[in-house]
This record gives sequence, C-alpha cells and structure tokens, in this order.
Amino acid sequence: MDNAKPESSPAGTGMGIAAVERDTGLGKDTLRVWERRYGFPQPGRDVFGERVYPAEQVEHLRLIKRLMDQGQRPGALLRQPMAALSEQCANASATVGADDAVDWVIPLLKHRDVDHLRAELAQRQARDGLERFVIETVPALNRRIGDGWMTGEIEIFEEHLYTELMQNQLRSSIHALGSRGARPQVLLTTVKEEEHLLGLLMVEALLAANGAWCLSLGAQTPIADIVGAAQGTTTDIVALSFSSAYPWRKARDSLVELRAALPARTELWAGGGALKGRGRQVPGVRAIDNLRAITPALADWKATRASLGEH
Repeated sequence: MDNAKPESSPAGTGMGIAAVERDTGLGKDTLRVWERRYGFPQPGRDVFGERVYPAEQVEHLRLIKRLMDQGQRPGALLRQPMAALSEQCANASATVGADDAVDWVIPLLKHRDVDHLRAELAQRQARDGLERFVIETVPALNRRIGDGWMTGEIEIFEEHLYTELMQNQLRSSIHALGSRGARPQVLLTTVKEEEHLLGLLMVEALLAANGAWCLSLGAQTPIADIVGAAQGTTTDIVALSFSSAYPWRKARDSLVELRAALPARTELWAGGGALKGRGRQVPGVRAIDNLRAITPALADWKATRASLGEH
C-alpha cells in the first residue's frame, strides 16, 4: 500500500474479526486474504492470539467496502491512502443525483418508524411495478443507505434493519407471483462464505416477474449440495450471486468446479460485483452483467428451447 503502515493497537483493544465482518460487510475470509496478499489490514493480536482490528483500520475498511459497492476493484483501493478513499466517497455522495428522491428513507430509519417504512416500500413497489422497483428504486435506496452509513447519518444496526425490511418486501412479492410450474426452473443460491442475500432476492424477483419458477436455497450452500439439488429437481438454470466483497479468484474457482459437476443441460448463470467485467472469462457460464440483463437472458433461453422443440 502507498500509505504508511498502520500502528498496532494495544493488545486487547479494537474489534475482533467477527465484529469487523458485521460492521463492514466484508467476510472473514476476505479480510484474511487481503492481509496476506496486500498487507492490509494489519490487525494486532489479543491475549488469546485472536485478530484485533484498530478503529482506524475498521474505518479504512468501511471506505473500501463503500467504494467496492460502487463498482471499484479492491486491489486498486487497497493500495490507496485513507485520505484518497475519503475524498472519493465524499465526491460520490455529493453526486447522488437521482438518489435524492429516496432521501425519505433516512428519517424513517432514524425514528425507528418500522410500520411506516414497511408501508412506504410496499406503496412504492405498487406504484413502480415490481421490475422497475427492483431495477431502479431498490438500487437507489441501497446507495442512499450506504451513503448514510458512511457519513454517520445512520448506525450499522439501522442499515441492517433496512436490509431486513427490504428482503421481507421482496420475499412477499415473489410469493405473491405464484409462478410454480413455469419454465425455466431456476435454482438460486450463493456459495460458501458469500452471505449477502439482498442481491439474490432482487434477481429472484425479476426472474419470477418474467415467468420463471424459482427455488432459492438461501446463502452459503456448499457446491456439492447445489449439484445435488440441481440433479434432484428439474432445474434448467443454476443462478449464483457474488457480492463485490467476494474475492474474484474464489468466485471463478467455484464457477469452474460447479460447471464441471452440473449436468450439461443445466445452464449456469452468475452475476454481482465480484464478477463485474470478468464473468465472461469462465467457460460455460452466462455472465449477467446487471439487473437489466436478466429479462433478455430469459428471452434467449426460451427462444433456444423453442428452436429445439422444447416447451
């Protein structure tokens, strides 16, 4: 890294790795990989030999995660000093643009007005329609929540509250569609150590809205279990989501392993921040570059099956 080596905190002070994971949204494995590969973060050790992260390093990690969520690569960010990252985050927050329309979410969170917030999400989805809500409104809300967290407007537990309410809203919408029996039949999940569910639910909502039947295994499913589920059902497509915090090499290796183990007739789709610009590097995997690409991908699948005489 270009910045000076962080000083170690006194033994026993700072945050443990589990607390840093909850606070920043960066997985434990990611933190350890960065420590080994980039020399940052540089945690101290407590009396039991466990990693302890000083407050300034945790703040540094928050900035990195925020910029990763905006599409930047961790390798480049980890080589930049904290001041440069802070400036980038400030500039991003100053150019929110269309996201100004979602400022209403912050006061509702601050007042813990859960019922009002739940109703507001439902009303806006009803107004926009599910597809526009998922493609435009939810990403704008996510960015606004991220900005609010970075600038100190909201606390981390308030960000978690928002995420849970949004996930519940999407689950309710998916359930209401009731597209059981339709095709393609899509198995959705994330691999081990990828615990972010909101992106997966957004994908599931778009798939269901376009007539697909979806079976979600939730997060962190071992590859052997994904293969078993695909073989034990009439799955046409396995769809995986990798957040920007997930290491690219691990994502690639998981996709290669899964592609080799799945039946040839089962398509493998993958998307998310970790694969941005790289998904096409994995043979046999359809890269879903963004949410708008889901509808055309489904249309292609249906057209291919129709040309083969399948229904």
